[in-house]
Amino acid sequence: MFQGGYLGKILRVDLSRRSVSDMDYAEELRRKYLGGRGIAAYLYHQEMPSIVDPLGSANKIFFVTGPLTGAPVLASTKMQLTTRSPDTGYYLCSNSSGNFGPYLKFAGYDGVILEGKASSPVSIIINENGVEFRNASHLWGRKTPEVDDYFKEALNGRKIGVLSVGPAAERGVRVACIQVDGRSFGRGGAGAVMAGKNVKALVSCGTKKLDIANPVALKEYVSQARAKVRQFKSTHTTHGTAQYTEVINELGCYPTRNFQTAIFDGIDTISSTYMKENYFVRNKACYRCPVGCAQVCAVQDGPFKGAESDPEYETIGAFGGQCGVSDFGAIIAANQICDEEGIDTMTTGTLIAFAMECFERGLISREETDGLDLRFGNAEAMVEMVRRIANRKGLGNLLADGFLHIKKKRPELEYYMMHVKGLAFAQYEPRGFHGIGLGYGTSSRGACHNVGGWTIRDELIAKTHDRFATRGKGRLVKTLQDNRAYVDSLGICTVVRGALGFTENPTGNALAYVTGYDFNPELMMIGSRIYTLERMILNREGIGKKDDILPRRIMEEPLAEGMAKGRVVTAKMYDEMLDEYYMARGWDDNGVPKKETLAALAVP
Repeated sequence: MFQGGYLGKILRVDLSRRSVSDMDYAEELRRKYLGGRGIAAYLYHQEMPSIVDPLGSANKIFFVTGPLTGAPVLASTKMQLTTRSPDTGYYLCSNSSGNFGPYLKFAGYDGVILEGKASSPVSIIINENGVEFRNASHLWGRKTPEVDDYFKEALNGRKIGVLSVGPAAERGVRVACIQVDGRSFGRGGAGAVMAGKNVKALVSCGTKKLDIANPVALKEYVSQARAKVRQFKSTHTTHGTAQYTEVINELGCYPTRNFQTAIFDGIDTISSTYMKENYFVRNKACYRCPVGCAQVCAVQDGPFKGAESDPEYETIGAFGGQCGVSDFGAIIAANQICDEEGIDTMTTGTLIAFAMECFERGLISREETDGLDLRFGNAEAMVEMVRRIANRKGLGNLLADGFLHIKKKRPELEYYMMHVKGLAFAQYEPRGFHGIGLGYGTSSRGACHNVGGWTIRDELIAKTHDRFATRGKGRLVKTLQDNRAYVDSLGICTVVRGALGFTENPTGNALAYVTGYDFNPELMMIGSRIYTLERMILNREGIGKKDDILPRRIMEEPLAEGMAKGRVVTAKMYDEMLDEYYMARGWDDNGVPKKETLAALAVP
């Protein structure tokens, strides 16, 4: 059926035995689940028990590329993982850019499964000639950029992709991420899972060429798509995702001081324009990306002099408005620490904002902060708390375990925890546009704007939907989730999906030119199949309607200022959206897929 795009095998690594084997990757599975997130979810569903310790040896990590990963297509950089999250305690899906996915394909594999636990720290080198286990004891404790540099030198300048964990993951920080050539599998704590298996790094360095069904037609099609991207995504190149900072604040939807309000009075010095004028150094692009949206910034003076990183919208929001910090240098420094230590910026910033509010309310004492004045707006305290979380020091040890574990130890603080199913909120205020709240509530991995449905375009930019309405939001969110599920399975970045025709009404030819098969009529169905399979996994792990809820603050406290002043998402309003969503999905009143839905989608 397929003439290109796939290799037809997945590498299984048994760490306990230090052995490897090839797993056949059936064409039927590719047809049903496409690749990437879809196949990773399928493998998780097939191989993972309903109860497992996320940090135990029985947990597995499934890394899977898509049919376009590594192909001569725009931004063909993405791959997906699934595992049991140590942050939330249930199913986690995550995606990352970087070079690892493409060079894994060039080594002859569509994915990697890590299972068991190595007896001592190891790194794993994968190329077309085989798999090599290397002692990584000398790398244990090293920061992720140091690991990248080590392998670039050790492999004699070969083109490689490096997937590694930092010291925070080794300390069991439950919000630790996996860094991938400077990008990351950010949310949910996958880094702690990998470090728990004593794996410091995976390195791919294949050199094989991928088979392409119609290379001539593909080249012409990609050339036209590249021109579209450069025309319509110019602001992504000049400002990156930070471009949304001023807009979201102006619309009264910018989370501020732990979601106490949605207008940040310090926005002028953390805006994308201010960033560009005062801190910008250069753009950085991912594999085959014509956009280069990453904005590398450096601090030239002040208390954070010498810090350098590439903060995106979410990171700026988490360490800026959320923490009441208007010093962009502090945001750059906090981001750098997170990248080097290997922890998720979004979750870390929201955890610190939570702690700041509790500190100001007297619920966390100065003794617990070891004398740190953890108030909103204290930039130095915010950066210091990032270090303490990464090092599990003092209050940082509590925060390093994430919201659900904090709740068990300090239940009196629950009201101030901004999360869904344990995953910290993204940097968008649901009271300012209600569809994003439904997306948070029904996302397969918790409060995520990507997996849950990026309703910003529909509710705030194009304004095809009234942002304060409830009717129609269930169908909107379902459509966006299905679109994102299949895009996450392709192996490309979402920034270029429109130019390639991978929208809610797929029209592009890139996938057909690569694989030799026209997936277009099936793509939205595949997205719905993936999302329903993920829901079956969640149901099996005890997640249902009772968990598809928003924090009380969002449902009880009206916003006090801005364009969304007086707005709140009441329980009645949310139930209206949720009921419509369940109906659109073909799930019952408890959020469980109906038998006829499973049959129609051919979900196991």
